Amino acid sequence: MQGRSTKRQKEMARQQKQREKDAKKAERKTEKDQRPARGPGEEDPDIAGIVPGPQPLPDAFNT
Repeated sequence: MQGRSTKRQKEMARQQKQREKDAKKAERKTEKDQRPARGPGEEDPDIAGIVPGPQPLPDAFNT
């Protein structure tokens, strides 16, 4: 009967992991909801200051 207890332990571990994932998901959702919304025309903070196109070479390569 050891197979049944092993199966039960695996199932309980799977359920616990799923509960943890659900809790993390809910936490991320509340954090996202609490962030202030960007207005139209505001720059995305993740890409603020990034210049598209070729980048200048570092000084080490210009000598």
